[in-house]
Amino acid sequence: MPADLAVIGLGHLGLPLAQAATTAGIGTLGYDPDPPAATDGPLTATELRRLLAAGFRTTADPTALGRVRTAVICAPTPLGEDRTLDLSAVAGAARTLAAQLRPHTTVILESSAYPGTTEEFLRPLLEAGSGLTAGRDFHLAYSPGRHDPGNRTHHYANTPKVIGGLTPACTEAAATFYGRLTDKVVRARGPREAETAKLLETNYRHVNIALMNEMAVFCHDIGVDLWDVIRCAETKPFGFQSFRPGPGVGGHAPAVDPNSLTERGRSPSLPLPLRMVELAQEVNGRMPHYVIQRCATLLNEHGKSARGARILLLGVTYKPDVADQTGAPAWEIAARLRELGAHVTYHDPYVPHWTVHGRPVPRADSLYDAASAADLTLLLQHHRTYDLQGLSVKAQLLLDTRGATPTGAAHRL
Repeated sequence: MPADLAVIGLGHLGLPLAQAATTAGIGTLGYDPDPPAATDGPLTATELRRLLAAGFRTTADPTALGRVRTAVICAPTPLGEDRTLDLSAVAGAARTLAAQLRPHTTVILESSAYPGTTEEFLRPLLEAGSGLTAGRDFHLAYSPGRHDPGNRTHHYANTPKVIGGLTPACTEAAATFYGRLTDKVVRARGPREAETAKLLETNYRHVNIALMNEMAVFCHDIGVDLWDVIRCAETKPFGFQSFRPGPGVGGHAPAVDPNSLTERGRSPSLPLPLRMVELAQEVNGRMPHYVIQRCATLLNEHGKSARGARILLLGVTYKPDVADQTGAPAWEIAARLRELGAHVTYHDPYVPHWTVHGRPVPRADSLYDAASAADLTLLLQHHRTYDLQGLSVKAQLLLDTRGATPTGAAHRL
């Protein structure tokens, strides 16, 4: 089957797009010079087999990119050490595509990016490498990725797709493509508006989780049951959307303040930094340390020290019921517990092997036996397979950071 679509980058955005396109009958080719391990991807092994059986194919040959009508860049943009988005993979994808780019191709960026990236960063790379002009010789647009791993309600077809093209014709070309995959297409005024919509969606999540994390600490300090507070508050039918606190915030879409970044400082037109986002990063970044404090206090109250304590971590992925560990707070929590001298083990049905700072963490084979033997069991992620009522009976001490245990069955964040 000849390929009509090339998906560049087969990670958390690329594979779901390839799956949706292949399901819709679009000949799809996947290109990724550095594909993630199958166990780290958003699709299960069964889903991958079905995708390949349906005609999806992958290649390491960049010349194949010159034979498609639509190319979507889904390269990863992780946070660097300076808290800026690393666009190097996007640049690499752009240069590879540009060398093969033909007139009339539609190029779409889905990777998380700063407002202005499509026009100021991606466009020059594509034009310089191809000799073509965006908006005249080929279509260029941005469409923020909205895949939510593990979500059983919202999937590709029923999640609206936002599109912002360099020109109205670019927008319509991208809209025509996505119209084959999703029930609703939303046209933004341009790439900057589409990029900023992604920024707003991501930061909205982080800011609201930060508020709940602050409320968690506050309620614990004054002896109020936060989870009962949330249960009551979310009955309000307007003006309130419920979020949940937790041991930290993981995932592929970090909170980003584009105005406080050094590489954006060259533009004098940028407004003041997004203070709410800065504060959210600070609050959420403190949660792993707060969880460690709660662990140490609980052990202390039961006559035990963190040093030498046997601590079992339940769920080390960043979301329930998925294998993806991107940005999961479990890493920092395990590392800090080890620094305190604790003996750390873990259990996660989706993670057969787990390493923290180069050292493997022993995996518990029998969940109930491990919980019974541990001085403290720490629930970091609530997978559906966990019987928390049964675990609360078996565990000597259970600290639930997700508010998933029945009332009174465990200590809760």
